[in-house]
Amino acid sequence: MKLCCTRLAAAAFLSCAVAAHAELANAIRAIVNDAVITVQEVELLNQQTEELLIRQYRSTPAILEKEVNKLQNENLDRLVERQLILHEFKAAGYSLPESVLDDLVQESIKNDFGDRATLTKTLEARGISYEKFRQRIKERFIEAQLRLKNISSEIIISPHKIETYYLAHRDDFKEEDRVKVRRITLNQSSDPQAPNAKKLAEEIIVRLKDGASFSEMAAMYSQGSPESREGVWYDRSALRRELAEAAFALKPGECSGVIETGSECYVLTVDEIRAAHDKPLGEVRDVIEKTLLSNERNRLEKQWLDRLRKKTFVQYFF
Repeated sequence: MKLCCTRLAAAAFLSCAVAAHAELANAIRAIVNDAVITVQEVELLNQQTEELLIRQYRSTPAILEKEVNKLQNENLDRLVERQLILHEFKAAGYSLPESVLDDLVQESIKNDFGDRATLTKTLEARGISYEKFRQRIKERFIEAQLRLKNISSEIIISPHKIETYYLAHRDDFKEEDRVKVRRITLNQSSDPQAPNAKKLAEEIIVRLKDGASFSEMAAMYSQGSPESREGVWYDRSALRRELAEAAFALKPGECSGVIETGSECYVLTVDEIRAAHDKPLGEVRDVIEKTLLSNERNRLEKQWLDRLRKKTFVQYFF
């Protein structure tokens, strides 16, 4: 009798726990006109990024909590914005033909899942119905089209705006001293039977002075990455101090002496040096145009969404 009562109590507790979880999942985070956004919808958006945050901040719980809360608020805002846009679509009297939606669904199945069987298994694992999947595709398409119509279609960045931005942000387009270096890396070893790195480096330098090819010596002896043997461009600040001082003291074609850093010995040769300079406008014009386009899209998007918020009922629940 006692065992039976214990089992009944455990079952009752489990039932309450499941009910509490279901109630939490269905708890309302926001209402946009007549659309409800639940805790579960926000959590579905959180999942992938939240895992990255946990790996990144697992050793600092306070920062992790702050970043997760920030993520949740950002994703809640994304869902609210989507519902604002969907309400605008409906209020404007637009509609999406079923034939178009059918094509979008088939395209998504092909591109994202490969076939219908894989889709079905994935939806089951995520606890999502096919109808819900279809509805999400519809909503995302509508959102993308209205954003395109109201934000991106009319943006033009004039040459004058690009030039003005360039002059106002000259410091952003400075390029420091750069050098193209090939290097032979020899690791110091605590094994008394291993060759002495410094002595081997000195022998390599003698062979280089006798006419040996740097590439052949690097291929034969270097313990560094293949890229470093073949030549890599470095900003002065990207090289450790000992290597930077040696590299920028050389002329193109010259080889260094032995450079000791404690754990390694290096031999360098320099292929080319470029002095610090301001990048010309022609070189950075495309970058500036993309920056200005992004800034203008963000401004227009905020302006448009603010208008939608003012004419639509929105309420948050915390």
